[in-house]
Amino acid sequence: MAAKEAVVEALKEVSYPGFSRDIVSFGIVQGVEVSDTAIQIKLVVKSDDTSIDDKLKTSVQEHLEEKFSGQSVNVTVEHQTAPQFSTQPQEEKVTYLSTVKYKVAVASGKGGVGKSTVAVNLAVALAKLGLKVGLLDVDIYGPSIPLMLGVNDKPYYDGKKIFPIEKFGVQLMSLGFLVDNNEAVIWRGSLVHRAVQQLMNDVAWPELDVMLFDMPPGTGDAQLTLSQSVSLDGAVIVSTPQDVALLDAVKGVKMFRKVNVPIMGIVENMSYFLCPHCGERTNIFSTGGVKKECDKLDTALLGEIPIDVAIRTGGDEGVPVVQADPDGAQAKAFLEIAENVKQKLQTA
Repeated sequence: MAAKEAVVEALKEVSYPGFSRDIVSFGIVQGVEVSDTAIQIKLVVKSDDTSIDDKLKTSVQEHLEEKFSGQSVNVTVEHQTAPQFSTQPQEEKVTYLSTVKYKVAVASGKGGVGKSTVAVNLAVALAKLGLKVGLLDVDIYGPSIPLMLGVNDKPYYDGKKIFPIEKFGVQLMSLGFLVDNNEAVIWRGSLVHRAVQQLMNDVAWPELDVMLFDMPPGTGDAQLTLSQSVSLDGAVIVSTPQDVALLDAVKGVKMFRKVNVPIMGIVENMSYFLCPHCGERTNIFSTGGVKKECDKLDTALLGEIPIDVAIRTGGDEGVPVVQADPDGAQAKAFLEIAENVKQKLQTA
């Protein structure tokens, strides 16, 4: 007869569908019962997505039957529905950043869609709306916040805590402040996890209404680890109108829902071109796709940002367009998104 401990160890060799992380560390193994003739496994998935049920059952059953051939294996999968976005802070989730009321990820399913540009301008826009805002750059492999906000200084360290740098009314911290600009960061998941924890715990963050996290692009193990360690209250997904970017954005939505992070909505970046001479709108890429996907996913389209040289220039020169030209059409698009986020957070 297999011992319960041996069964649990065997389950650590079964990966969660779509990830390399095992189902035990993922936290979905909620019951293991072992008798002379049978092994009963109870899995509880914190999502209402039932599409992975058969894969989970099959992978667990086949693996355990191979390991323990003398016993039958029965696997049940239950679902704990992820809550809709709540305007109340989720106190039970908070591990770090006790001085921060709300923690919101700005994420994307793939690189190259302007996620960091959105994060920077959204942070400055929220500050202009009167909120106390922090921006934490957890894009470990490509920290771009120092460049996009024109910060060349190193943060102050008093021997115990690192103090965030303030720029345009936003409290900033990034690994880019602490490593050489030309140094490539090549870390495994455990080091990434520790680095993010230090950026949260070893920094003297003041009291903030909201902190934005500029997440790494993609939907792999690094994003999963960061999502769980940060204890997020919501996620803003950034996409562009092209079908390939939208497919990856949908993956990002599903990844966050798998780890019980509420989706605040999707931002469509590079949505259209606004002629600076006549004001005519031209949809360079496809149009309407993001709105349709938002409807399918039962989430909000937070706003549409035009493709414009002023936005790119602002990032390169370290003065975001919301700061450089707050009355321009480009800044107004970001301010509209900030208003939508502020309304959802209800931190007026």
